[in-house]
Amino acid sequence: MAAEADGPLKRVLVPILLPEKCYDQFFVHWDLLHGPRSNLISSLLGIQALSGTPRGPCPPDGFPSVLRLFTCLQTTPRLPYMVPCLKILLSKGLGLGIVAGSLLVKLPQVFKILGAKSAEGLSLQSVMLELVALTGTMVYSILNHFPFSSWGEALFLMLQTVTICFLVLHYRGQNGKGVAFLVGYTLVLLVLLSPLTPRAVVTLLQASNMPSVVVGKLLQAVTNYHNGHTGQLSAITIFLLFGGSLARIFTSIQETGDPLMAGTFVVSSLCNGLIAAQLLFYWNAKAPHKKEE
Repeated sequence: MAAEADGPLKRVLVPILLPEKCYDQFFVHWDLLHGPRSNLISSLLGIQALSGTPRGPCPPDGFPSVLRLFTCLQTTPRLPYMVPCLKILLSKGLGLGIVAGSLLVKLPQVFKILGAKSAEGLSLQSVMLELVALTGTMVYSILNHFPFSSWGEALFLMLQTVTICFLVLHYRGQNGKGVAFLVGYTLVLLVLLSPLTPRAVVTLLQASNMPSVVVGKLLQAVTNYHNGHTGQLSAITIFLLFGGSLARIFTSIQETGDPLMAGTFVVSSLCNGLIAAQLLFYWNAKAPHKKEE
């Protein structure tokens, strides 16, 4: 049992997906229900119960075992002993899935811009404000020592959003501004992560995420409305962002317990839902071709 408890499975799961007590419950004691029902099943099958929780009202011992098992399962109260561990497992799994997906979530947008050699339909102000929100979330999470699974996508989305900002400037013929933007953003990020920046400033930056997200997405929505189409916006990217922000509401509550983080993702989900709805509404609308002179 000791070798099993300290095996390779534990070394993989415990630091990443489960606390040690939950690992022991699931994989060492095999106590998947961890409550009256698990003890009941164990006793009916002739296995020693793992804890001393008393059984619920059951038929007498003379009844057939299968009948006793069925009847007792219906009458034994359903206690939520396993809920905390399952919530942790679900939250960690969702969080790591979101982080892994974020490696690719904005690449369709990048490739669409490169393929069209145009950033038409993208609001630079909207992209910049989204970058501000991502930067705030990343810096705030690092300084508060939140688990990487609760914010890791902000790092990868930030890198992809910086790329999109540069491409928008590049295809507008503003390469000098694009290079200056890259240098300036890198310096600002280094200062925010350094001890020079007071914690109150970082908290204020995170609090500004909600208005940044709202204003940024509304700017993009207005641009779509005035154009009558969504231009080079990638449907894959928008729908992935929408789904990811919805899942993040649960994971941020479970892993950080920070209402500021959770509130940001609620607002982000609403705003991403608006852009996703516009994509569906303008699905068949095409940008007019510019006449060559």
